[in-house]
Amino acid sequence: MERWQNIFWLGIKELRSLQRDPVIVILLLYSFTFSVYSMATGISSEVHHASIALVDEDRSALSRQIAHAFYAPFFREPLLISADAIDSSMDQGRFMFVLNIPPRFEADVIADRQPEIQVNIDATAVIQASIGASYIRNIISDEIARFLQGTNNGPRRAVELVTRTAFNPNRTGTWFHSIVAIINQVTMLAIVLTGAALIREREHGTIEHLLVMPLTSFEIAMAKVWANGLVILLATVVSLLFVVKGILSVPIAGSTMLFLICTTLYLFFATALGIFLGTLARSMAQFALLIILVILPLNLLSGGSTPVESQPDWLQTITLFLPSRHFVSAAQSIIYRGAGFDIVWPEFVAVTGLGFIFFLFSLALFRRSIAVSK
Repeated sequence: MERWQNIFWLGIKELRSLQRDPVIVILLLYSFTFSVYSMATGISSEVHHASIALVDEDRSALSRQIAHAFYAPFFREPLLISADAIDSSMDQGRFMFVLNIPPRFEADVIADRQPEIQVNIDATAVIQASIGASYIRNIISDEIARFLQGTNNGPRRAVELVTRTAFNPNRTGTWFHSIVAIINQVTMLAIVLTGAALIREREHGTIEHLLVMPLTSFEIAMAKVWANGLVILLATVVSLLFVVKGILSVPIAGSTMLFLICTTLYLFFATALGIFLGTLARSMAQFALLIILVILPLNLLSGGSTPVESQPDWLQTITLFLPSRHFVSAAQSIIYRGAGFDIVWPEFVAVTGLGFIFFLFSLALFRRSIAVSK
């Protein structure tokens, strides 16, 4: 009982120390509010209000039908320009896409001569240009098919392909990026807060005061784990409810409580990793360099930014030993697909097991460091 009391009061000391550090407090507020919002809305891979122009050298019913098929939110209203203005307008960056419909286009379509439409693309934004080209191709094909339905050359399709998009019908990038932003901030801030607290005590001489008291390394480490983990968990709740659900209007399909339980289990690993890095580093400068080497691979290999399946097979095997991969998998299943505990329990077990093993490893290194200090 006395051990847990020591852990509790040491944790209170951590919270008071954090409260007196305005830089860390501002970093927390910024990371879970403005940073999450900017990452969710500032990173977009879909086509949104793309500028488009049309060179209509046919001036037929079909060409007008194609021109009217481009509408918001994917494209702006097409502007009619002349053929000799294509190069100058593209050079000036006025349009991302310029369509050139040749003369006698409608007549050639009806005669089944397979005419061509030239699509000029400004590929400065590579992803939007690639996706936009696919949109344009599908729009033109659909409009030609509708036009030919009243002629003898109407389309004869053996199979009608019907696409239904689950979990994110409009494929809104904000829904995905906002949750990934929270997950990345949880990983980074949990490591930073715990490691920085340990280094700050070493630099200020507070750790020597703790060593002369009847405290064990387990009590000191657990106090830092629960105190800093609680701060990150509360910040996650605020960001999820007020920024993601409130401001960004992202629907949460599953249980918010189940997601927070998963976050709590992951924080056990992340704070233990902060203790590990804080023990290895001898100064804040070394700690900052170690964070760069650790956090970037954790976030990139977790499956939050890119699918794990796109990684090499040997690398996918290595990521199985990263709690961040299992945490991202469970979080996406809960938040996006509405999965319950009966589906995500393997990820819960993996995060808990790997986090406990790493905590024991970090505790052993921390205990050895304290023994050397004594």
